[in-house]
Amino acid sequence: MKISRSVKIAAAVAASALALTGINASAATAAGEKVYVIGGMPSDPFWSVVKRGAESAAEAVKDAGGTVTWLGPQNYDNLGPDAGKLVDNAIAAGATAIVVADWVPAAENAAIKRAVKKGISVVHYNAGGVKEAKNTGALAYVGSDDYLAGVAGGKYFASKGAKNILCVNTVPGSANQEARCKGVADGAKGKAKAKQLPLPSSNFGNPTAVSNAVKAALTKDKTIDAVVTIGVQDADSSAAAIKASGSKAKLGTFDLSENVLARIAAGTQAFAIDQQPWLQGYLATSMAWQHAQYGILPASNPVLTGPAIVDKSNVAKVSAGVKAGVR
Repeated sequence: MKISRSVKIAAAVAASALALTGINASAATAAGEKVYVIGGMPSDPFWSVVKRGAESAAEAVKDAGGTVTWLGPQNYDNLGPDAGKLVDNAIAAGATAIVVADWVPAAENAAIKRAVKKGISVVHYNAGGVKEAKNTGALAYVGSDDYLAGVAGGKYFASKGAKNILCVNTVPGSANQEARCKGVADGAKGKAKAKQLPLPSSNFGNPTAVSNAVKAALTKDKTIDAVVTIGVQDADSSAAAIKASGSKAKLGTFDLSENVLARIAAGTQAFAIDQQPWLQGYLATSMAWQHAQYGILPASNPVLTGPAIVDKSNVAKVSAGVKAGVR
């Protein structure tokens, strides 16, 4: 598998297991670089995998006399402005390299541009794509193309006979989640219709609220025969909603978890779309630090980590990576 090969390559560059410091971490040595990685909220299972990837890259930074600091919002209610503030916090703390997900460019780009103007090595990852990386002057983008990932999901559902797809979005306004749902609709176009179910971002991580909302949508429109969610927590909630409503809708999701893989193996979920979050954290942190420390930068931009469809045909192979916390 590509992920296992990538992990082997990554391990040859830097060993794993250095925990990232908090916002009040001690400063790097005089010669060391200070890398700040801005990611998702602590309770988000997707971002915990990204963080482990960044932790693995952190040992090389430590060996060179530097530090890596993880920053994340406490919730997603004010995601863009909060992320912009975290970029400014990193600048004020003396960052020499910043890794940042550009979820809401209108609210984040001004701060990111301030970092670039100060000569800080900035790498975008996970959200925003090459377009926003060029807009802010960042060095590169590491991650999946969320629109193309959505297209892959829409095509998959349409190829399996779906006619009416519901895309559940618990972080409306986030650039990558909007791109995912748009991609699903465009991928299914001509064979199936798709609509978005936007829920308040305060519902993120609230399984009861999400499950009730999806159940209500399925009860109101019994022609919905496919549901796709933006993340694994919402997939769990939607699986419960499908069962409770008596719907025959098929389920798909972005990202992976042991619950998701168990449902795919059991035949109660159709597929998942993987973007390899561990690799995003590892590569983006490594790239930002290497540029700040040595002026090293890969020639490829973007550095894509997905998308890849996981279904019953390959679920057994993928499960080992999820259990190891690297996929």
